[in-house]
Amino acid sequence: MPANAVAPVRSASKTAEEIRKALATGGTAAIAASSQRFFREPTSAHGWRTATLRRFAHERRKKLIKEQGIEFVVEVADQLFRPGPNEEKNFAIFLLETSPEKLGDSEFRLFETWLDRIENWSDHDGLTMYLLGPMMAAQPKRVNRVKHWARSKNLWNRRAAAVTLIRGLRRGLFWREAQQVARALLRDEDLMVQKGLGWMLREAAKANAQQTIPFLVSIREKIPRLVLRTACETLVTKDRERVL
Repeated sequence: MPANAVAPVRSASKTAEEIRKALATGGTAAIAASSQRFFREPTSAHGWRTATLRRFAHERRKKLIKEQGIEFVVEVADQLFRPGPNEEKNFAIFLLETSPEKLGDSEFRLFETWLDRIENWSDHDGLTMYLLGPMMAAQPKRVNRVKHWARSKNLWNRRAAAVTLIRGLRRGLFWREAQQVARALLRDEDLMVQKGLGWMLREAAKANAQQTIPFLVSIREKIPRLVLRTACETLVTKDRERVL
């Protein structure tokens, strides 16, 4: 192509399909087979190691940003974050994980719709910890969405209500919302929701044990033991014994 020629316009769907083909041929059968042991749901995988997949995604991101811009990268990620092999949704997250503070409300609303496409905890934690959570911490007004997720019939939305708060809690934000979410999910029977709630409370205790311990004591008779034990994991022995 001549130096002054304009690069042909490419569709996001075509680019996503090219990435899918590369993912399908780049994994190994042994890794794909072993990945199922990490999930309670039946899953499919191409067999990529996470570090290799992330490196590939970051390389492709640089190229796409240079040629098409961040909006195009978001479109490609939206095409990839669909039901299918784990690596495709993970690749979508890796394309965008360095940009959450640069993305706006329209992207946040788009990523919120991805909650309905989640198939397992890996999809969920990638979306909540690397996109929704950081975007919420960057623009705290977005935290209002968690009260809606906490009431959802979708278990991944309910887990998201807790896990998306973690990035903010680490910065000293969202303690009021964390208490509200904890109370809303106190009696949730789903194991993945319980683990997400325990994770959130553990991070809250790690960030500020002094304010978290009295709250844990106030709800300890109402929440599953798994949640309480997880919440106490980083506390010193005397505080952990006080709560448990």
